Amino acid sequence: MEIRPYTRSDADPVSEVHRRAFDGRDDESRIVRRVHDADEAVVSLVAVENDRIVGHILFSPVSVDGPNGTATLVGLAPVGVLPDHQNRGVGSSLVERGLAECRDAGVDAVVVLGDPGYYARFGFERASEHGLGNEYGADEAFMAKSLREGALDDVSGTVAYRPEFREIDGS
Repeated sequence: MEIRPYTRSDADPVSEVHRRAFDGRDDESRIVRRVHDADEAVVSLVAVENDRIVGHILFSPVSVDGPNGTATLVGLAPVGVLPDHQNRGVGSSLVERGLAECRDAGVDAVVVLGDPGYYARFGFERASEHGLGNEYGADEAFMAKSLREGALDDVSGTVAYRPEFREIDGS
């Protein structure tokens, strides 16, 4: 399996990955397209096996309504893997590579709204322990990972994802 940066020609196969990974729902694929159309993807990677895209992960900027010092935060969302490739390490490989590329891009911390049991193995912790809330009202499932020591020390408040995450209803 190869993991490489997303390109514009990947848009349709990536949309299909997210539709299939999320039981036919289009929300995630529309978010990915809109974030890319706005040129706001910080890191966007595809997993390719036998010349077929089998997974995708996106990291995009988030804002914090509160003191955030000089920290740069991104949100991990969505990550999708074709159902017939799930539980084979594709998602984990995308997360690990994505976190490394975020660090290389100068990102200080990453937030994610997802399964705590899954994301804890990558070093994510409950974000509320760092004084971070979110616009969805989630607690245990909203997690943060520092990519450099002390990155979350001076950050607190409500994290908001890009507008593309709120624009999916009805369009």
